[in-house]
Amino acid sequence: MPPARPATHAGLGLWLGMFAVAFGTNVPVALLLSYRVHLELTPTILMIAFAVYAVGLVPALLLAGPASDRRGRKALVLPFAVLAAVASVVLLWAPVSLPALLVGRFLQGAVSGVVFSVGSAWLAEIVGDHAAASRRAAAAMSAGFCLGPLTAGVLGQFAPAPTTLPYMVHLVLIAGALVLLPRIAETVERHRGRGRLINLGVPRPARPAFATFVAPLAPWVFTFPAVSVTVLPLGLQEVMVGFELVVTGVVAGITMAVGVAVQPVVARLGAVRAAPLATLSGAAGLGLGVTAIALGLPWVLLPAAVLLGVGYGLAIASGLTATQWLADPAHRGALVATFYALTYLGFGAPVVISAVSEGTSFLTALAALAGLAVIASLWLRFGPGGRLVDERRRATAGVATGEAPHRS
Repeated sequence: MPPARPATHAGLGLWLGMFAVAFGTNVPVALLLSYRVHLELTPTILMIAFAVYAVGLVPALLLAGPASDRRGRKALVLPFAVLAAVASVVLLWAPVSLPALLVGRFLQGAVSGVVFSVGSAWLAEIVGDHAAASRRAAAAMSAGFCLGPLTAGVLGQFAPAPTTLPYMVHLVLIAGALVLLPRIAETVERHRGRGRLINLGVPRPARPAFATFVAPLAPWVFTFPAVSVTVLPLGLQEVMVGFELVVTGVVAGITMAVGVAVQPVVARLGAVRAAPLATLSGAAGLGLGVTAIALGLPWVLLPAAVLLGVGYGLAIASGLTATQWLADPAHRGALVATFYALTYLGFGAPVVISAVSEGTSFLTALAALAGLAVIASLWLRFGPGGRLVDERRRATAGVATGEAPHRS
């Protein structure tokens, strides 16, 4: 195994790689309303074009984690970072081709599934502090998720070549990441043999904690931003003609930026305390979204985005921190991948909302989703999951976490 570069430099290179991939995945999100006009898409087809990302992502997550535990982190991250550039090239044809939009989003999902899960495990091994690494990984993804749609929204509304220039920016970022990623040392010895193709990576002693805490929390991670950047702007598109792309980009940017900003709160509160606050904040954001659509007030999307961003940021940092606590070091990549697979189920929320709604009248479905988020908050606060996670954390106290124990 080659000698490791200093953790600071290696961590920065990996951070940039995860950021660049995250930036690219949300470039088409800000342009969805434009694609709807160009391709004459129905609301449900538009939501499917958004959610097909998860169709590529979830299988990649489940396969990549175990594969990286056997073959090494770099062997997975590097080629899929290259594939991120390929996806952006394909999406250059999205304004004139629905298949290009679908294929590009599918490729973006596959790339994200590998780079986010394996990259998170790799970063934890480089940094050595699992809680700190979890926050850094979440911050890299959230910063990319923020700046990608914000940049695309502004360029898509005002720049020449509005559906081309945002992808050019992404290709420059990926090129920079590809300069640094090959220089990062591998942290896993390559194992011979095939091993299990899919390994969820949940240690037997940790299964009750994972099932009662991480699993109920995970789908909300991306439910909140997915609804924020698709359903809410679409519900108000008719009253935002001429500035809909900017609003979508700003809403997405606020959602993800707030998600980055609140993640240090998890280090102070502890993952167990922060999780129910995540779903409660998301429920409040959904409630404001209902108000915005019902009254035709686009500006209400801004405070809604703040609350949905709080929900997203607390949920991803809490869930990823708890996952790192529960993981067996030999199968960390697999368990992180399982966590992310569950989080991306949230990308299906806009499809379900659109499918059960008439046109762009999403009020009933959004109100029901807010109610479910409140129920989830009560379960995470008063259910057995928090206690079980803390018990498992104390049992593996050799792993540095940097958080105070949870007290009911």
